[in-house]
Amino acid sequence: MVKKAPRRTAERILEVTLELFNRFGEPNVSTTLISAELGISPGNLYYHYPAKDELINSLFDRYEKALNELLNASDSVRDVEDAWFFMHTLFELIWQYRFLYRDLNDLLSKNRRLETHFQWVLKNKTRSVRAMLDSMSRSGAMHIDSREMEPTATSMVVVLTYWLSFEYVKDPRNALEPESAQAALLRGAHHVLNLLIPYLEAGQRTHLMKLVGAYTTAPGTHPA
Repeated sequence: MVKKAPRRTAERILEVTLELFNRFGEPNVSTTLISAELGISPGNLYYHYPAKDELINSLFDRYEKALNELLNASDSVRDVEDAWFFMHTLFELIWQYRFLYRDLNDLLSKNRRLETHFQWVLKNKTRSVRAMLDSMSRSGAMHIDSREMEPTATSMVVVLTYWLSFEYVKDPRNALEPESAQAALLRGAHHVLNLLIPYLEAGQRTHLMKLVGAYTTAPGTHPA
């Protein structure tokens, strides 16, 4: 049992660090604050994570692993219903690690490893969205010229990547607080999928509008 204690401490450190980063933003959270929140000495924190970048990289590794697993399911998306669930699930994962997106440019400018890996994240997101569009085209849910596939996928990835930044700029005090999550994620999914409107089969377009209407008028949400 004694041998497992360091692993439990390391896990707890990451959990609390993620919570603080998400709440206050990574630049505003020091290792001193993290150790105080945990009730441990700075030396104990440094034993597990000798530098703040190691905390950031460890959290990013968890995010990247979960993201890649999720993106691999994109080619099973057949229609608007599947796409809505897929995009909302993507936004839920992004929300769990929202500090990465809230402070993205700052983080990339300071962390070379993150800069390199996030380029792969963008490539994998784009590849995944292209696979989703291709699958929906083959199922007859949408009709899109092959020449429009790449720019449409790129536009969707831009919204996926910067949606929470947009939400934050609109309402810095509240946008990234837990009580705002559901409405923000629904708006994000709506705006990503809205890019498909010109290409959707008529019945699928109608179904998307019904989904948007049902979710954005639910208690605790409101239209964008």
